Amino acid sequence: MPVRSAGARLARAHGIFNVAGGLWPLLHLRSFEAVTGPKVDRWLVRTVAGLMVANGVAQWRAGPSVEGVATARRIGLGTALTLGVVDVVYGVPHRISRVYLADAVLEAGWVLAWARSRPGA
Repeated sequence: MPVRSAGARLARAHGIFNVAGGLWPLLHLRSFEAVTGPKVDRWLVRTVAGLMVANGVAQWRAGPSVEGVATARRIGLGTALTLGVVDVVYGVPHRISRVYLADAVLEAGWVLAWARSRPGA
Protein backbone atom coordinates (compact mmCIF):
# COMPACT_ATOMS: atom_id res chain seq x y z
CA MET A 1 0.00 0.00 0.00
CA PRO A 2 1.46 3.42 -0.87
CA VAL A 3 1.59 6.37 1.49
CA ARG A 4 -1.83 5.69 3.13
CA SER A 5 -0.25 2.79 4.94
CA ALA A 6 -1.29 0.65 7.85
CA GLY A 7 1.06 2.77 9.97
CA ALA A 8 -0.82 5.95 9.01
CA ARG A 9 -4.14 4.30 9.87
CA LEU A 10 -2.73 3.08 13.19
CA ALA A 11 -1.45 6.59 13.96
CA ARG A 12 -4.88 8.06 13.30
CA ALA A 13 -6.70 5.39 15.35
CA HIS A 14 -4.35 5.68 18.32
CA GLY A 15 -4.53 9.46 18.14
CA ILE A 16 -8.33 9.40 18.24
CA PHE A 17 -8.20 6.97 21.19
CA ASN A 18 -5.84 9.28 23.12
CA VAL A 19 -7.88 12.40 22.33
CA ALA A 20 -11.08 10.69 23.49
CA GLY A 21 -9.43 9.40 26.66
CA GLY A 22 -8.05 12.83 27.45
CA LEU A 23 -11.25 14.71 26.71
CA TRP A 24 -13.40 12.55 28.98
CA PRO A 25 -12.16 13.93 32.35
CA LEU A 26 -11.88 17.43 30.90
CA LEU A 27 -15.49 17.46 29.74
CA HIS A 28 -17.16 15.42 32.49
CA LEU A 29 -14.97 14.80 35.52
CA ARG A 30 -17.88 13.45 37.55
CA SER A 31 -18.51 10.49 35.19
CA PHE A 32 -14.76 9.90 34.90
CA GLU A 33 -14.50 9.65 38.69
CA ALA A 34 -17.59 7.45 38.83
CA VAL A 35 -15.72 4.87 36.74
CA THR A 36 -12.14 5.35 37.93
CA GLY A 37 -12.72 6.41 41.53
CA PRO A 38 -12.48 9.78 43.30
CA LYS A 39 -9.37 11.85 42.77
CA VAL A 40 -7.53 13.89 45.39
CA ASP A 41 -5.54 16.01 42.95
CA ARG A 42 -7.94 17.06 40.22
CA TRP A 43 -5.32 19.40 38.77
CA LEU A 44 -3.19 16.32 38.06
CA VAL A 45 -6.08 14.55 36.33
CA ARG A 46 -6.57 17.60 34.14
CA THR A 47 -2.84 17.87 33.42
CA VAL A 48 -2.56 14.24 32.29
CA ALA A 49 -5.78 14.61 30.31
CA GLY A 50 -4.43 17.67 28.52
CA LEU A 51 -1.20 15.85 27.68
CA MET A 52 -3.19 12.91 26.33
CA VAL A 53 -5.19 15.26 24.10
CA ALA A 54 -1.99 16.94 22.87
CA ASN A 55 -0.31 13.59 22.16
CA GLY A 56 -3.42 12.28 20.44
CA VAL A 57 -3.76 15.34 18.22
CA ALA A 58 -0.08 15.08 17.27
CA GLN A 59 -0.59 11.41 16.30
CA TRP A 60 -3.87 12.03 14.53
CA ARG A 61 -2.44 14.91 12.49
CA ALA A 62 1.06 13.49 11.93
CA GLY A 63 0.36 12.84 8.27
CA PRO A 64 0.86 9.79 6.09
CA SER A 65 4.52 10.41 5.23
CA VAL A 66 7.22 8.10 6.55
CA GLU A 67 8.38 10.89 8.88
CA GLY A 68 4.83 11.56 10.08
CA VAL A 69 4.18 7.90 10.87
CA ALA A 70 7.56 7.60 12.61
CA THR A 71 6.70 10.58 14.80
CA ALA A 72 3.24 9.19 15.60
CA ARG A 73 4.86 5.85 16.42
CA ARG A 74 7.30 7.40 18.91
CA ILE A 75 4.52 9.41 20.56
CA GLY A 76 2.23 6.37 20.60
CA LEU A 77 4.77 4.00 22.08
CA GLY A 78 5.88 6.52 24.70
CA THR A 79 2.33 7.34 25.72
CA ALA A 80 1.08 3.74 25.81
CA LEU A 81 4.14 2.44 27.67
CA THR A 82 3.98 5.22 30.25
CA LEU A 83 0.26 4.86 30.90
CA GLY A 84 0.44 1.06 30.90
CA VAL A 85 3.32 0.89 33.36
CA VAL A 86 1.65 3.38 35.71
CA ASP A 87 -1.62 1.41 35.45
CA VAL A 88 0.13 -1.81 36.49
CA VAL A 89 2.55 -0.40 39.08
CA TYR A 90 -0.21 1.42 40.94
CA GLY A 91 -3.20 -0.76 39.98
CA VAL A 92 -1.83 -4.09 41.20
CA PRO A 93 -1.23 -2.94 44.81
CA HIS A 94 -4.57 -1.09 44.63
CA ARG A 95 -3.09 2.41 45.06
CA ILE A 96 -5.42 3.35 42.21
CA SER A 97 -8.66 1.73 41.09
CA ARG A 98 -8.31 -1.72 39.55
CA VAL A 99 -10.22 -0.41 36.54
CA TYR A 100 -6.85 0.96 35.45
CA LEU A 101 -5.72 -2.63 34.91
CA ALA A 102 -8.25 -2.79 32.07
CA ASP A 103 -6.61 0.31 30.64
CA ALA A 104 -3.22 -1.42 30.98
CA VAL A 105 -4.53 -4.15 28.68
CA LEU A 106 -5.65 -1.54 26.13
CA GLU A 107 -2.29 0.23 26.34
CA ALA A 108 -0.50 -3.11 25.84
CA GLY A 109 -2.61 -3.57 22.73
CA TRP A 110 -1.38 -0.26 21.33
CA VAL A 111 2.23 -1.19 22.14
CA LEU A 112 1.75 -4.53 20.38
CA ALA A 113 0.11 -2.86 17.38
CA TRP A 114 3.00 -0.43 17.03
CA ALA A 115 5.56 -3.20 17.56
CA ARG A 116 3.95 -5.25 14.79
CA SER A 117 3.78 -2.33 12.36
CA ARG A 118 6.70 -1.68 10.11
CA PRO A 119 8.41 1.59 11.10
CA GLY A 120 8.50 2.96 7.54
CA ALA A 121 5.12 1.63 6.48
